[in-house]
Amino acid sequence: MNILILGSGGREHAFAWKLSQSPECTHLYIVPGNAGTSSYGTNIKISPTDFISIKQIVLQHDITMVVVGPEDPLVKGIHDFFLGDDELKQVSIIGPKADGAQLEGSKDFSKQFMFRHRIPTAQYQTFTNETLEEGLMFLETLSPPYVLKADGLAAGKGVLIPVSLPEAKKELSEMLANAKFGNASAKVVIEEFLKGIELSVFVLTDGNSYKILPAAKDYKRIGENDTGLNTGGMGAISPVPFADEAFIKKVEDRIIIPTINGLKEEGIIYKGFIFIGLMNVNGEPLVIEYNVRMGDPETEVVIPRIKSDLLDLFLGVAHCNLNEKTFEVDTRFATTVMLVSGGYPEEYEKGKVISGLDEVQGSIAFHAGTAIESAKNGKDAGREKVVTNGGRVISITSYGDTMQEALTKSFVNAERINYEGKYYRKDIGNDLKVYYPLPKG
Repeated sequence: MNILILGSGGREHAFAWKLSQSPECTHLYIVPGNAGTSSYGTNIKISPTDFISIKQIVLQHDITMVVVGPEDPLVKGIHDFFLGDDELKQVSIIGPKADGAQLEGSKDFSKQFMFRHRIPTAQYQTFTNETLEEGLMFLETLSPPYVLKADGLAAGKGVLIPVSLPEAKKELSEMLANAKFGNASAKVVIEEFLKGIELSVFVLTDGNSYKILPAAKDYKRIGENDTGLNTGGMGAISPVPFADEAFIKKVEDRIIIPTINGLKEEGIIYKGFIFIGLMNVNGEPLVIEYNVRMGDPETEVVIPRIKSDLLDLFLGVAHCNLNEKTFEVDTRFATTVMLVSGGYPEEYEKGKVISGLDEVQGSIAFHAGTAIESAKNGKDAGREKVVTNGGRVISITSYGDTMQEALTKSFVNAERINYEGKYYRKDIGNDLKVYYPLPKG
């Protein structure tokens, strides 16, 4: 069968890598893809939200399944678009319809959903520009730090955590009165701050049954020791040492099952991934947020640990018989270290030539922000080269019987890849050394 993957990051490269291993996969197409995905299929340079062009591709290449990587096409209703088109409605979509995608598309909807179904989460209130003064007064009832969330999608930048009351009031005013995040911050959710350690749990569901995928922990801050600005993710580790069987059982009973049942009760037919961002507060799981797709770079450690045929699991989602599918997880650790562009997550330059990719040994280099360019001048004219094409460039994933072994491989290979301005965090996993001690030095 022919499959179309939407997206261009490390997540989509990991999907392409895994799906290409399935005996059921005839050919992969990736929209728009990157330099890495081109090794597993055909990249087509159009936008993942250009539904009309996507329809033409699906019909032209006899595609029977579309795997949606990023959240934007889901929130904008690509699943609904296919169901409403007589030529497309038989094509399987891995990803929820627009009603289910509101779990990520609207922070206010998401919080209301959690409260309706008694899913443990932080206390909150939602404000608009018309209720700004009430929002400022609500901040005074909370203790620092403060959590401000733009209601809509804001390219991963819509969550702020001011550490002082004056800063929190200023940011709330900027978000509501001055549209800091555009329409995304027309509403702002203010939450109580949860103190604990974060992790992510991923679920694949056909709307009734589900598979709990390996948990992962990612690292958002640009600087070591979790300092500096938030990024899309600087690395990830799976499994998560404190997410033992007893903890995951709590997550399943208190969060996963009520979420699946809540969607059904509300008439939301949900087929795809549910990413549950959690805070472990003294051994108790509380939901920080839902996402309606896999995370990045968590995908780069979760997917490699799935030993089962991923396409077969997706067929279980499409045909509503996921419960009949075998599901096996690799017991080894998987770690990933993200190489980023100099200046990221603020301004950075693209088009830097990448070298050393052919020197990577014992790791998988998942491309996140790369492109293929042809040299225009000189003796190399016409020769293709891989260049940087984003803030996050390449994710180096490694297996190991221990976390230490996997991390060592990732760090060694991070040094083998080079481009101007390369940066990566060298402390990924250090916060987990209380569980799995790392070597000194």
